[in-house]
Amino acid sequence: MSTFRIPRQRAIFDRRDVAARIDALVEEHGEKARPHIVELLKGALEKGRAELARRLEEKHSAGHECAGGHSFLVDQLLRVIHDHATTHLYPSANRSQAERLTIMAVGGYGRSEMAPHSDVDIAFLVGGKKTAWCEQVVEAMLYLMWDLGLKVGHSTRTLDEAMRLSKNDLTIRTALLEGRYVWGDQALYDEGSRRYTSEVVRGNERTFVTEKLAERNARHKRMGDSRYVVEPNVKDGKGGLRDLHTLYWIGKFIHRVRAAAELVDVGLFTQAEYRSFRRAENFLLAVRCHLHVLTGRAEDRLTFDMQRQIAERMNFAERPGKSSVERFMQLYFLHAKRVGSLTGVFLAHIDEQFEAKSARSGFFAGWKQKARTVKGYRVFGGKIAAPSDDWFRKDPVRLIEIFQIAEEQQLEVHPETMRQADRDSGLIDRAVRNDERANALFLDLLCGRNDPEMVLRWMNETGVFGKFVPDFGKVNAQMQFDMYHHYTVDEHTIRAIGLLNKIEKGELADDHPRATRLIHKVISRRVAYVAALLHDIAKGRGGDHSELGAEVAHELCPRFGLSDSETELVAWLVLHHLLMSHTAQKRDLTDPKTIEDFVGKVQSQERLRHLAILTAVDIRAVGPGTWNSWKGQLLGELYDTASERLRLGHMREGRDRKIAAKKAEVAELLGDKADLAESVGGAMGDSYWIAEPVDIIALNLVHYAAAREQKHDLSIHCEFYEERGATLVTVIAADHPGLFYRIAGGIHLAGGNIIDARIHTTRQGWALDNFLVQDPHGGAFAEEGQLERLKTSIEDALANRVDLAPRLAQRPLAHSRARAFDVSPRVLFDNKASNRFTVIEVNARDRPALLNRLARVLFESRLVVHSAHVTNYGERAADTFYITDLTGHKLEQGERMNRIEARLIEAASDATQDRLENA
Repeated sequence: MSTFRIPRQRAIFDRRDVAARIDALVEEHGEKARPHIVELLKGALEKGRAELARRLEEKHSAGHECAGGHSFLVDQLLRVIHDHATTHLYPSANRSQAERLTIMAVGGYGRSEMAPHSDVDIAFLVGGKKTAWCEQVVEAMLYLMWDLGLKVGHSTRTLDEAMRLSKNDLTIRTALLEGRYVWGDQALYDEGSRRYTSEVVRGNERTFVTEKLAERNARHKRMGDSRYVVEPNVKDGKGGLRDLHTLYWIGKFIHRVRAAAELVDVGLFTQAEYRSFRRAENFLLAVRCHLHVLTGRAEDRLTFDMQRQIAERMNFAERPGKSSVERFMQLYFLHAKRVGSLTGVFLAHIDEQFEAKSARSGFFAGWKQKARTVKGYRVFGGKIAAPSDDWFRKDPVRLIEIFQIAEEQQLEVHPETMRQADRDSGLIDRAVRNDERANALFLDLLCGRNDPEMVLRWMNETGVFGKFVPDFGKVNAQMQFDMYHHYTVDEHTIRAIGLLNKIEKGELADDHPRATRLIHKVISRRVAYVAALLHDIAKGRGGDHSELGAEVAHELCPRFGLSDSETELVAWLVLHHLLMSHTAQKRDLTDPKTIEDFVGKVQSQERLRHLAILTAVDIRAVGPGTWNSWKGQLLGELYDTASERLRLGHMREGRDRKIAAKKAEVAELLGDKADLAESVGGAMGDSYWIAEPVDIIALNLVHYAAAREQKHDLSIHCEFYEERGATLVTVIAADHPGLFYRIAGGIHLAGGNIIDARIHTTRQGWALDNFLVQDPHGGAFAEEGQLERLKTSIEDALANRVDLAPRLAQRPLAHSRARAFDVSPRVLFDNKASNRFTVIEVNARDRPALLNRLARVLFESRLVVHSAHVTNYGERAADTFYITDLTGHKLEQGERMNRIEARLIEAASDATQDRLENA
């Protein structure tokens, strides 16, 4: 496909010189020349690759030049090898008509797009039948290429075989479509090309397009089905090189174009679209070439560690609020987005060309579906179109209106109109942005009841969204360089709006029953949608994105037409959009002060309803698997407790009533063992009854009664706990210092990841500790063997049968990719978050047994851990401990606190992990 002219070709490979030196080696060594020839060719290949690598480093974005250069290098090498095979090894002065051979480049090599470690895909075409001479030459060439370390994909076929196979096999059909003459019998290649057009292409155009698009859709599904995944595949991912290839293949098959530039001549692209096609292709090829050079292999996944290195190689600099890697990836996603919009326009044109052809022939010749008119727009075949080329120029507000109508009437925007909107998006100026009608239309679209997500995505692809809401334009294609966020900021935001729409329609009632109820109780649904739009709007600006986002909300909401009270509520939600998830996941919800502080910030039922809805869609829109039943349960518990407090006010007797109600529920659950609620439950403190859900209390009481009856010093119970999507591990033992860190170590050794821990001591001095445990991939231990392993591992740790520290250090980190990120450990002490405890929060890189190491420091510092809460955000872990000293008092500021902080930071640091691993 590349039409790039390679500069200074002889510096890459001087074919004349290499051929002359081969002649000389054959003359000097005769039949023993082979090893010398291999050495010569190896040297020439390495020299060529080194020259191309040097050029890539020098001109870091020269994708076409690098890919074309590698194809040129292989071309020259093949020509020399072919000439050596046919001149020195198997000369044939009087070849028969059958003894004809041509070498054809196929695949990426055929397009002249080779990354440094790409396969060399070649097709040997022979005349009427495969003769001994042809087979000898092909074999000699292949052995030489293998000796040079080339990874060769090859086939040898007669013309008849090639034509027959390509009719039945899409892969072969595509490979031959890209076939490029390299060397050998030119007339044979030309004959094959003619026959391919007449026998394979003619009459099969529509079938080829259908099959290629089905193949593309299957590939997208395999790769995550979004062009905004944060570790994209440059070649096969959505918006990647393969999507550009698909356009070229379809254009070439239908119109027989020889180069991508000809797609303009046949009306599939405008000149401007073709230029952006080439820019995207050049950038993606450059990234792929850098990937191959850095990894030393054919690697196409743009992983986090590679992103950082390639950003450096491609000279991206830091900017305020944006790292070099985030700037590099933003450009990557902008190109991927462009590939997506080009694909839409291109395929629509193909459709129209097929329709036009059908309309000119057959039964429906001369018949055309009549368009209807909606507010001046043409609507036909489920698509809405601008009636004239100057439609948006006459009134730029129509750039918003067309998308609003499309959402309201469930129409697609015609691709030609998408192209017009893209071209005319620059007409959106301050006057349009402040236009009352334009803002009313935009708000109607945003809060649309059909599918605002899809239409906002179209609006984003044309650039209209970013022009109308410039703050949104700033986060367009912006990635967040971490392992928690799966999508770019704009994609995450649009997905959040789509989830809100699904919740409102009741489509996610199973996962989000509370949000499904609450969305119909809020006073203003517009607030919910605008808050979803603006919650991350200020990311990448430097500073706290919640605070900056609230300022943006104060500016934008009145413009959109929201009232003063709605504006205040949206700004509050943006400012506090992380409050509920952080409180639920990082604080002890049984501590009255946690609820008091939370309610003190929320202050009203309306705010609480909106915050619960926004929190649910925000977490879920982060990516697959980030929402789970455990998070749902924690958020639900916080919502219910806060709602009750807001409704009833601060009432101490509410606590006693709550415990009494829970005891009654537990007694009912226990059935014929109902008396345990009082007899055994009386040994548990109030905090236990508030902390634990009724079903866990029922399990605990039965377990505790049995352990005491049998006078067991240690009793461990493990079972799959479906409600939380985790495994419940309950340990009953005589309470002693260090118990917590040893249990945690045993769980980690068995491969468990602790997601929550509740630590209790009965009035008789027995520890009753509940842990929720998942495997490293977020699943539960459910098999009998896994549960037994957990139990044995905890027993060994508590009995001192294993030396925990070195054994834990040997366990591999579940997410080794976390090494690509700089996560400096941070320790926060908070004496205001609880009336009884000091709250210590440790933020650090996630690693094996982090909880165990931190808990050990607390034990050695003579502190008592009363509860622990574990949260993971991709590569980052946030572990929170509620502690007192041995006398039951809070930890006061001073030298001791400083020493503990230093020890916790050391325990959480990379240097400590490296030292333990190498010990």
